[in-house]
Amino acid sequence: MILKVLLVLGVIGIVYFMFIKKKPTNSENNSKRKDGVRANDMLECSTCGVYTEVSESILSNAKYYCSKECVDKAK
Repeated sequence: MILKVLLVLGVIGIVYFMFIKKKPTNSENNSKRKDGVRANDMLECSTCGVYTEVSESILSNAKYYCSKECVDKAK
């Protein structure tokens, strides 16, 4: 009798882990860029030192700038 209960619990456990349990997603890896910076990280402007989000900053010559004026000053 105990063997039958353990067998049923084992089958239920196998079904749960194979079909029901969700696998972890890699959403963290999907939001990262090649340089390891996420879209909402704050970066310092290379010219004036103001911190801006990556999504709002300008990337020029492998450096981040807060505005077009700072890009022009750096040239």
